[in-house]
Amino acid sequence: MPWPCTCSVSSPDNRSQPNPMPFVNRLHQLETVLQSKSPIVLSNCRVFFDFDNTMTTSDVLDDVIRRFSINDQWMALEKAWDEEKIGTKECLTGQLKNVRLSKSALHKFLKRVELDPHFHQLLTLLVREGIKPVILSDNFTYIVEWILNYHGIKDLKVYGNTLRFYRDRIIPSFPYDNPFCLNCAHCKKIHLTKDKTENKLIVYVGDGRSDFCPAKVSDVVFAKGSLLNFMHKEALPCIPYKNFSDIHHYFQEVLTSGRKNN
Repeated sequence: MPWPCTCSVSSPDNRSQPNPMPFVNRLHQLETVLQSKSPIVLSNCRVFFDFDNTMTTSDVLDDVIRRFSINDQWMALEKAWDEEKIGTKECLTGQLKNVRLSKSALHKFLKRVELDPHFHQLLTLLVREGIKPVILSDNFTYIVEWILNYHGIKDLKVYGNTLRFYRDRIIPSFPYDNPFCLNCAHCKKIHLTKDKTENKLIVYVGDGRSDFCPAKVSDVVFAKGSLLNFMHKEALPCIPYKNFSDIHHYFQEVLTSGRKNN
């Protein structure tokens, strides 16, 4: 059954801020929609996060390319990608050809990356309820895991693109590529559909173009940025959020509601 839409945004060309509905109303809607399923229990959910601009406060991979490119050719590729003339895999492969950096320079740069300040709080709540969230990224697993380890976050499963270093270059590879989709170099939805079962709610949190496909096959979608605009344009249900404090609040309300019903 579809998740009732709680988006309140203008057209995709108008970047107005979302005006989310109160959490209690969302909970009532969720209970109505899932009548055929067991009572709402957070531990019955599988939770997936995008990484860049979702778990982090910036687009990490874009920042790396911008900082370490030896020319401006990456900008032409980015423009072609924005106009949907090329796919993400072609864009990233072309951009990384002009990146020059060492491992040590990359690590020094990645130390500046900030996580959403509410992520630790949200992670604590999820783990307490028996949920180990999964990260699905169009970035590279090496970069994502290095940032997580630097911030003291271990044992989270990460699926992403892969890389190897050759002298001062990054050589990318794309083990989860879908040649029929231009939105992403990593087809994230395969990780959702292969594990989806009748009694599990798939929760997806994202912000950008690489999140369009997984959002369409998820039960509950938290969206901001271009993902929020996409969901609105396609009349797909979602819950707008600004940061992980909103999501923590939402899950806390789910827990409170569930305990009241027991």
